[in-house]
Amino acid sequence: MKKALILVLTVLSPLLNVAQCAMCRTQIKNNVSAGETSVAEGLNNGIMFLFFTPYVVVFVIIFLWYKKSKVSNRVSISEHLKN
Repeated sequence: MKKALILVLTVLSPLLNVAQCAMCRTQIKNNVSAGETSVAEGLNNGIMFLFFTPYVVVFVIIFLWYKKSKVSNRVSISEHLKN
């Protein structure tokens, strides 16, 4: 049951996000035309956060994998030298 719910939410997630784009764009246009740019800056910061987050996560995973393989390689070399 949980897997089916996760699958449905994953499939519907892009549809829900696309629906908000027009609303955000309209709100930003109204605010910028009124001279208020803080909302636009906040939206741009949010976009940059969403853009860089997957890259940071992948980098951390690769880094941890590299460190773990390096440590396990040292252990196997030291065990080999003892024999």
